[in-house]
Amino acid sequence: MRVKVSAGMVVAALLLAGCSSSNQLTAAGQSVRFVEDKPGNECQLVGSATGEQSNWLSGQQGEEGGSMRGAANDLRNKAAQMGGNVVYGVSSPTQNLLSSFVPTASKMTGQVYKCPN
Repeated sequence: MRVKVSAGMVVAALLLAGCSSSNQLTAAGQSVRFVEDKPGNECQLVGSATGEQSNWLSGQQGEEGGSMRGAANDLRNKAAQMGGNVVYGVSSPTQNLLSSFVPTASKMTGQVYKCPN
C-alpha cells in the first residue's frame, strides 16, 4: 500500500510539472522576430514551423494570452533551431467544436526566413 501511494504521488507530480509550465524562450529564440511584411530577396526561406502550447492542465479557463505566448515562444525556438531569425505569415488555426469541450493545444504556424542582420 505504501509503495502504491508513493508511486501515485510521483506520477501526479510529474504530470503537474510537465503540463503546467509554458514554453520558455531560449537564448537563440530571443533573436527571432515576427514580421508583418514579407521578407525581401536578401532573405532565404528556410521552411515552415509550428509552435504549440498544451492546454491540457489549464483547460479553456487558462489564460489565452499566456497560452498563445507559449505557442509563440515555441515557434521562435523552432525557427532558431532551423537557422532562421525571422518568422512571416504567422497564423493560428481557428478553434473548432471539439475545443469547446476538450482543452486543445494552442498553435501558431509561420514561414521561417534567414535574413542578414
